[in-house]
Amino acid sequence: MKVSFYTLGCRVNQYETEALKEKFISKGFEISTSEDFADVYVVNTCTVTGLSDRKSRQYIRRAKRRNPDCITAALGCYVQMNPEEAQKIEGVDILIGNKEKQDLPEMVLALLEERKKQAQKEPVCNIQDTMKLRDYEETGVVVSMESRSRALVKVEEGCNRFCSYCVIPYARGPVRSRSWENVKEEARTLLAGGFHELVLTGINTALYGSEPGFPEFRDAKGLEVSGIEILLSVLHGLPGDFRIRIGSLEPTVVTPEYVKGLLDYPKLCSHLHLSLQSGSSRVLKEMNRTYDREGFLEIVSLLRSHDPHFGISTDIIVGFPGETEADFQDSVDMVRQVRFCKAHIFPYSIRPGTKAAERKDQIPPQEKDRRMQILLKAAEEASIEFFRENIGATRSVLFETYENGCISGLTDNYIRVICPWPEEKKDQLLGTFAPVLLKGVQGEGMTGEVLL
Repeated sequence: MKVSFYTLGCRVNQYETEALKEKFISKGFEISTSEDFADVYVVNTCTVTGLSDRKSRQYIRRAKRRNPDCITAALGCYVQMNPEEAQKIEGVDILIGNKEKQDLPEMVLALLEERKKQAQKEPVCNIQDTMKLRDYEETGVVVSMESRSRALVKVEEGCNRFCSYCVIPYARGPVRSRSWENVKEEARTLLAGGFHELVLTGINTALYGSEPGFPEFRDAKGLEVSGIEILLSVLHGLPGDFRIRIGSLEPTVVTPEYVKGLLDYPKLCSHLHLSLQSGSSRVLKEMNRTYDREGFLEIVSLLRSHDPHFGISTDIIVGFPGETEADFQDSVDMVRQVRFCKAHIFPYSIRPGTKAAERKDQIPPQEKDRRMQILLKAAEEASIEFFRENIGATRSVLFETYENGCISGLTDNYIRVICPWPEEKKDQLLGTFAPVLLKGVQGEGMTGEVLL
């Protein structure tokens, strides 16, 4: 039996898909690509925007067209937030929300047995109220990553910040942190398996360990520290040549003091993804973000004082309800001022059930598109400027791929680098670190020279 996966959305979804692959393999299934003919198609959905919803529905329908006799399973955030709509999608057989996803292989096998007896009439559903969840749902050690150099490690589930535009706290539920012992065990297994970069990820990673009842963390002086700091302390004690990257941090939680604690750990990459969302303090307040423009810039200044070439990536929403031209120009100015190494730009999307969806001052689609194009260009120019500032610097690169006489990988500060390298020596570098002299800008990355 072959099972094929299609994953939309965030790194947490990617991690959960990898965990599911291992579960299916343990039940005797063979994994095929999303474009191959398969007996079972799994769509791990997203609902962060209206486009995500539409893509989720499209891929569910596409799977059934590819093999009318297949079992099609849809799971995740879109299903959680739109259960009645999901049940009406033609051809869907199994629906699971954001709890007990790992039961899917057993549900598929049970449905196969049921089909031998009689025709299936209605989708099999397992959609529970995420707002009542209080415990982290452990999936076990996940090692079947697509990259053999970098591995995702999920440390946290849920969010309780309730930004006015975001439906994710309703889709994922409140914060539930994974025990640091289980994080450590998974990290130890991954490092023993040859991975050299651990990417800590979660729905709101910065909130790790913040929920009531979770053990408090204190340093040698008895002062309370963040949960992420204790994870870094635990992981630093593991043997091996590796580095740690934090997938994303919300400035709603991060303060200068928080950042100072993180910078004490030498294995932490010189890169953070900090979701700005808007460069306007007025808009940030209406988004229910708990920082302002000046606070974000203070964090950037602190990071760049630690390392002038510290990589900072971000997300920005264009066209939030009531966003004026002056507010928008604040975002453009912020992109140019910070010189993000990568900025993901999204048009505001109405999410039913959120406070922003109720507002009457929605921005017209054509105006959102105009602003999108301007900000995309500014973001591209800013990343090129960041790359130019790195010319002449030497950074550590974890090499991952080889093609057409060149070897490529990511620097610690999140720059994709391509270096000429003899094919007969590619195994010498693939999956390892090496110092690289950054020499020039090329596309969305840089060229470099391996210094060995």
